[in-house]
Amino acid sequence: METERVSARYSGLDAWNPDEILDALIESQLSAVAATRAAKPALQRTALAMEGRLRYRGRLVYAGAGTSGRLAVQDGAELMPTFSWPQERLVLLMAGGRDALMRSIEGAEDEAHLAAHLMQQHVIDSRDVLIAVAASGTTTFTLACLREAKRRGALTVGIANNAGSPLLEEADHPIWLDTGAEPIAGSTRLKAGTAQKIALNLLSTLLMILLGRVYDGLMVDVQAVNQKLVRRSEDMLIRLTCCSREAARAALQRAHGSVKLAVMLLNGCDPERGAQLLDEAHGHLRSALALIGRRGTSAA
Repeated sequence: METERVSARYSGLDAWNPDEILDALIESQLSAVAATRAAKPALQRTALAMEGRLRYRGRLVYAGAGTSGRLAVQDGAELMPTFSWPQERLVLLMAGGRDALMRSIEGAEDEAHLAAHLMQQHVIDSRDVLIAVAASGTTTFTLACLREAKRRGALTVGIANNAGSPLLEEADHPIWLDTGAEPIAGSTRLKAGTAQKIALNLLSTLLMILLGRVYDGLMVDVQAVNQKLVRRSEDMLIRLTCCSREAARAALQRAHGSVKLAVMLLNGCDPERGAQLLDEAHGHLRSALALIGRRGTSAA
């Protein structure tokens, strides 16, 4: 496997001076970015397929072990506060469970039987999308999750750093990140991990944009769970509608914290009408605003 290969480029790395070591490591990180760029067509195809499956129902399921699993879980966990992705539509599966997020759990990645049990426990089915991440593309737990999810009809996405690996061969949508050998042979927390993090960021962000959870470069579905995010919601409303801060606060209160609904209110809708138009627009604020004009509702 390329991720396990010893690279002549980094031979004698421990004998170099710190400046040379950092230059080499930075160079390797840039190559991880290049590997992700090369996967752009696969990322786009995958996001479009996921959007079709998740527009109205279904859950996002992330699965992995070790570094890959931690990166996958992190990506999934951040969807809730950033995009208001519903908790009940998110499943995070980490080999070794919660404890493995903080420390290495020896042998957890080899537990295929646990993967099958988790698929059954969470009732994974054809409405769901599973993203399985493994640098090697052969990790037993991760591969078992993908196989069982696929058997149950879920759309499966495989992200790996070794071409021709089982995870890529068996996924409905394979994403190969060609990062090659690591500066420290086999340490896939380096180039492979960086490429995985970028790929997960791109995939989930594009998905959320396609699902209407971003407008004009703003996270209009953000959950205002603290003072910073309350202020951010107000700032978004001020920018989008040119209203005063007092008007933004009042609109957010009427909209129960929903920035998108508050925008509709500040454009002349009452709460019921605004919610209806957003529903007709499948949550896309731009489309909902366009419906105001077509339905003859006057702007504020």
